[in-house]
Amino acid sequence: MKRFLIASVSCLALAGFARAEDVRVGIEMGFTGPIESLTPPMAQAAELAMKEVSDSGLFLNGAKVVPVRGDETCIDAGAATATAERLVTSDQVSGIIGPTCSGAASAVLTNVAIPNGMVLISPSATSPGLSTIDSKGLFFRTAPSDAREGEILAQIMMERGVKSAAISYTNNDYGKGIASSIQAAFEKQGGKITLSAPHEDGKSDYSAEVGALASAGGDAIVVAGYADQGGAGVVQTVLDTGAFSRFVFPNGMWGESLIAKFGNQIDGAFGDLPGSDDSGAAKLLEMTTAAGINGSATFVPETYDATAIMLLAMQAAGSAKPADYKGKIMDVVNAPGEKIYPGELAKALQILKDGGDVDYVGGSSVEFIGKGESAGSYREVEVENGAMKTVKFH
Repeated sequence: MKRFLIASVSCLALAGFARAEDVRVGIEMGFTGPIESLTPPMAQAAELAMKEVSDSGLFLNGAKVVPVRGDETCIDAGAATATAERLVTSDQVSGIIGPTCSGAASAVLTNVAIPNGMVLISPSATSPGLSTIDSKGLFFRTAPSDAREGEILAQIMMERGVKSAAISYTNNDYGKGIASSIQAAFEKQGGKITLSAPHEDGKSDYSAEVGALASAGGDAIVVAGYADQGGAGVVQTVLDTGAFSRFVFPNGMWGESLIAKFGNQIDGAFGDLPGSDDSGAAKLLEMTTAAGINGSATFVPETYDATAIMLLAMQAAGSAKPADYKGKIMDVVNAPGEKIYPGELAKALQILKDGGDVDYVGGSSVEFIGKGESAGSYREVEVENGAMKTVKFH
């Protein structure tokens, strides 16, 4: 009898261990390439949410979340696809936070996620074109579409007295999408786009591109690129030639490297990036600061939220299998349910474990619409005395 009891206890312990198997989650971001200065705090934010969930002891009967990083490069669809394939097949992740860039997201969604039934939640892929892909319920994003950003940025430009502008955009899915959205919204509000032209990343000389834009003229130049690549080259050439006196930057340009490179040379530059003044944003900033993370960096709240949403959906489904939890993602983000803010993931896990409902608000006041993308709020920012300053929220 004693042997039987010992064997039974051992079997139960082993069964419990099996139920609490580690859950691996991929973090696929542009760790090299044109947004390499943006992604480190984003990845840290994802890992912060994972640690919070693991430390609670409440996730899927005590399972731990293990982050697995992968480099998408942002601009190489082949590399992004290969990285995603490795995450799915070799690393056996249960979901992927990312990709960060729109072109990479489209490639990974089409070539890897849909064929393998893998869930992607991107914190920063903003191209409107992603909304047109039939993702089979596998793709979500916590950053709002550029269609929405175009409306907000056009409004800010008009409010600041910019009646005409030239646009220089990076020649990829993100650049084309945001440039088109800005132009449509700006012209709808009575503004004039004198010229909208692409620039290629990785060049050493942008004088021809800036020369054409200067000939077209305008009250300002909108640089829809990347601060670690061609966008910075265009800005430098404008400064060198005096082609324009005002800069407008959408979300892709607002990184630490922009301020580090140009400082007070671009005082007066303005633009927007996703952001909220909700209490959740303040709480997350406090948490990230305590963890040594730059919580005010672009897309940090959206990344923490993307990760939290994925893990809460797993908890709601009682499973880390994408086929099981993908249908729970909209449920944990939207009403009804108890509102959940950063630092309250243990509380949310307990509610879900007990069969209750949560309405995840997070650090970006996220609410999913349509097929699963953020309705979106924005932070208007400007450069003053060589530093980025928040003006107001939209």
